[in-house]
Amino acid sequence: MSMRSFLFLQAVCSPFFPRLADRLAADGHRIYRVNFNGGDTAYWGMRPAWSFRGSLDTLPCFLDEKFRSFHITDLVLFGDRRPVHLSAIRCAKARAMRIHVFEEGYFRPYWITLERDGVNGNSLLPRDPDWYREVGASLPDYGDGEPFQSNLRARAMHDMAYHLANLINPLLFPRYRTHWPYVSAVEYAGYARRFPALPFQARRARVIINKLLHSGEPYYLLPLQLNTDAQILHHSPFTNMTDVINYVMRSFAEHAGSDARLVIKNHPLDTGLENYRRIIRRLERRFDVDGRVEYLETGDLSALLSRAQGVITVNSTVGLPSLMQGRPTIALSNPIYNFPGLTFQGPLDAFWREGTAPDGELFRRFRNTVIHTTQVNGGFYSAQGIGMAVSNSLRRLESERSPLDALL
Repeated sequence: MSMRSFLFLQAVCSPFFPRLADRLAADGHRIYRVNFNGGDTAYWGMRPAWSFRGSLDTLPCFLDEKFRSFHITDLVLFGDRRPVHLSAIRCAKARAMRIHVFEEGYFRPYWITLERDGVNGNSLLPRDPDWYREVGASLPDYGDGEPFQSNLRARAMHDMAYHLANLINPLLFPRYRTHWPYVSAVEYAGYARRFPALPFQARRARVIINKLLHSGEPYYLLPLQLNTDAQILHHSPFTNMTDVINYVMRSFAEHAGSDARLVIKNHPLDTGLENYRRIIRRLERRFDVDGRVEYLETGDLSALLSRAQGVITVNSTVGLPSLMQGRPTIALSNPIYNFPGLTFQGPLDAFWREGTAPDGELFRRFRNTVIHTTQVNGGFYSAQGIGMAVSNSLRRLESERSPLDALL
């Protein structure tokens, strides 16, 4: 194994990157790091690092000098749409460096994503059903991965610690501008208002879902995504989820069967800053579908999918369990699973009456191929999940070729 030089940039809010860097260093690789704010600095700890305090337009020159002077061979980062990462990726590609992009898993909860060059809308995974039929035929069934303990509290604590450390930004990183559209205090205020009400909302959701499952009425499911999701901001034709709701409800009113219902379920990590219930009630009146639309703050997604007539998503990973359960599914942008044989390829207006179930064998081969090439068993937030993710990422990071390259 050749020794390489890994440069780490911004990470998920957790100790994952520092632990990963320590393991790579123990294997003999050279490790470098750029800190962009107080949270980066706090989580990296006492490990050597450079601090970038310039404006974004000076970052390419800063990075190019580091790439050249320290013979950087590999770039490691979380998410490929942050402004600082866009600059870094362009510079790294100009030098034909290996770019390792981590992201939340396509098949959660026991997998994380690790791809070369880009993820989600920038993924190098083909959108060709025949390719998956061919290469997936010889791959094993990966199942759900080895389980581990994790919870929302650990994730929330890491997030708060990271943002608390960012209070030093005006002093030490005055030019830093976050990729996040909301100030953290505003987000936390939204969570504080929404989360205490979820137990009451859960009871209401169970009643509604039970009624839907036993009534025999056809219903369609629209699972919401986060307004801050890069998938929405950078890989979709929509500005936010209000635009999505308006677009879907208009089509539903004009083209779905008169006996059909539409169920809109909020994202579990939504901040509560948007009053979707009020927005939906206003649109019900505008499109004359009063009583045909249900809004759920929470609820059992698997149960909802089990009898859904169809699922409408922009590019959410909810599309994957929908396909796994054999539900007709339409994607309103271009996620990795949007191709013939899996998702409906016509317009939304036709989907309500013409949607068809996915090819189950094609999905099985697609799933095994995606896990084989892009997924790592582990997590970002709990000690157990991080330990698994670090160990299972090493082979892919140290390999000259990615698993996808080997299949292509």
